[in-house]
Amino acid sequence: MLKMVVIAALAALVTTLVAVLIPWLPDSASEEMDRIVFTYWFATIICIGIFALVAGVIVYAVWTFRVQPDDETDGPPIHGHTGLEIAWTVVPAILVIAIGVVSAVVLSKNADAGNDPLKVQVFAQQFAWRFEYEGGVVSNELVMPLDRHVQFEMESADVIHSLWIPEMGQKQDVVPGVTTEIVITPTKTGRFTLICTELCGLGHSTMRAPVRVLEQDEFASWLEAQGKEEAGSGDEAAGVQELGRTTFGNAGCGGCHTFTPAGTDAEIGPSLDNLAADAETAGVPLEEYIRQSIVDPDAVVVEGYQTGVMPTTFGETLSQEELDALVAYLGGEGEGSK
Repeated sequence: MLKMVVIAALAALVTTLVAVLIPWLPDSASEEMDRIVFTYWFATIICIGIFALVAGVIVYAVWTFRVQPDDETDGPPIHGHTGLEIAWTVVPAILVIAIGVVSAVVLSKNADAGNDPLKVQVFAQQFAWRFEYEGGVVSNELVMPLDRHVQFEMESADVIHSLWIPEMGQKQDVVPGVTTEIVITPTKTGRFTLICTELCGLGHSTMRAPVRVLEQDEFASWLEAQGKEEAGSGDEAAGVQELGRTTFGNAGCGGCHTFTPAGTDAEIGPSLDNLAADAETAGVPLEEYIRQSIVDPDAVVVEGYQTGVMPTTFGETLSQEELDALVAYLGGEGEGSK
């Protein structure tokens, strides 16, 4: 019996070292992630215990009761052990129920937005994220206040996407025609990355968004500044160009296209640095060509590229003002192409 205990202890030690020394999870940056980490370790400790027990019994049994050389006799008849069978049924059942109860409690707490959450509307489409705050502030960067529940109400314009910030644990699909919700309560300031974890098309790997967590007073100042920036555009032409530049970023155009004025170099779709030449080749006026390329991208396709890749929903998801500004921006900032 002592040998079995020693073997089980060694198995537990080795498994524990593997579990502890390898950073399986990112550092937690939210209350929800703290609870997820607790659930992870709760289940891991149970698994280590079961593995150590099973490994101890197997190794001890194989070594102690192994057949001796040249022994061809039948082994002793063994019928069974009722008490042992009850134990290995009841104990795992209790452990599985315990994991289920802990998981259910964590899921419930992680879905609780509290009495005064900051509500953020999340809009996803191939291949970009857009965030709208109370007061009409729209941003392609997710900014959150420290130590406050943030409730996301999420919609998709096209296919299924999935929102995930690794350090904050929470993950939720964004489904067309359905408003899904998720709650995140940041506990660390800093910069993070929001990732789409649902394969959503050729530009899936580029569907990311920057995330910042600020102190609550800094967040309030940022929100106020964004509101003032949107309220006063200054010179009308400059305002149109600025809206076009913002729309270009919010719509995720840079995730698929090269456009030098915007500093993007993606190659999933045609370069936007040759729009005038492409429009001339198509025999269509530049502004009309750009607009058509946005709302009906399969109408005229640049040679070397295929139809069915660029989303056809921009005519619905962009307001007329945003669409006009984007056309003006692409046509005025460079000689871009679809």
